[in-house]
Amino acid sequence: MAERCAVIGIGQTNFKKRRDDVSIAGLLREAIDRALADAELSLKDIDAVVIGKAPDAFEGIVMPELFLAAAIGATGKPLLRVHTAGSVGGSTFIVGAHHVITGIHGTVLAVSWEKQSEGNAQWGLAGGRSGGIGAGGAFAPWMRAYIYESGAPEYIGWMVAVKDRRNAAKNPYAHLKMPDLTLEQVKESPMLWDPIRFQESCPSSDGACAVILTNEAGARRAPRKPAWIHALSVRSELGQFPGRNPVRPQAGVECAHDVYRQAGITDPRSQIDMAELYVPFSWYEPMWLEGHDIAGPGEGWKMVDSGDTDLGGSFPVNPSGGVLSTNAIGASGMVRFAEAALQVRGLAGEHQVDNVRTALAQAYGGAAQYFAMGVLRDQPPN
Repeated sequence: MAERCAVIGIGQTNFKKRRDDVSIAGLLREAIDRALADAELSLKDIDAVVIGKAPDAFEGIVMPELFLAAAIGATGKPLLRVHTAGSVGGSTFIVGAHHVITGIHGTVLAVSWEKQSEGNAQWGLAGGRSGGIGAGGAFAPWMRAYIYESGAPEYIGWMVAVKDRRNAAKNPYAHLKMPDLTLEQVKESPMLWDPIRFQESCPSSDGACAVILTNEAGARRAPRKPAWIHALSVRSELGQFPGRNPVRPQAGVECAHDVYRQAGITDPRSQIDMAELYVPFSWYEPMWLEGHDIAGPGEGWKMVDSGDTDLGGSFPVNPSGGVLSTNAIGASGMVRFAEAALQVRGLAGEHQVDNVRTALAQAYGGAAQYFAMGVLRDQPPN
């Protein structure tokens, strides 16, 4: 990396099913103002702005960056929009960081959002009235394939749902807070797309997330501990092609290996202290543990079963409650990076994992074909 880069400001909105109290511009400012307050900066300190959201069809607003420029402090400054489907929040974080790493800008604001209540994501996914199967319908056969190949018991998906919703109860910004959810309640919830039950699915949320990224000089001036970026990577592949393995997409494997190489990680299971993984449906937790070589083949579900991925476990996954508890689509990937940064800064509050020095952030999108990943640490790179 040409320039060291760190996260010095993080802002999240309160995520809810409907945020009727604010406009889209107001939603973004809520996150931006909190990030600026964390960094003790103002908009005049920002050199460039990078934004990201899900496809325009989800909110029914084409090119929202045109009317949002003034509200997000981008007037007269470089403004770039990123779009990589569900992984867009992660990709937006990475593009913002690259502005700093390459030395183009000193301090960059990256913000992503979704106000799903003002649109219809299902309409956007399904192409209007074409009767599409939605994201769950697309992913369900791959989850069934994972269960068949790994021999995982059915209750593993229920365990992930209970864990993440209980974790979310400790996160003041999370949408679904269900501290008393039980395995039985998940089991008895309606089946949506076999094997996915209602309680194993992400909600539809309104919300935004913003981060302030800066160079080493900016990080040294920051009022609070920075989160240092040690590795960033994006990979993509076609959603369909002969021989594709959608349970373990090769793009995801290569993206993970790239960030491990950059960060000097040879054994991710022992060298990473916690992970924020993009898990919109419960079975994706064990699938990504194996898909990113944190666990061996058929071992991901055993990490869930043994409690290793619990908040107090040996490899906590999604202590924030994850996408299963909060899903403003465009923001969800950036929240993974922001929560990983909070963990290495020691500022995650009630859902803080003890002694986090190295954290992994991951987002994916489309037909499990776009990946954005990063490794953050509490100390700068050598």
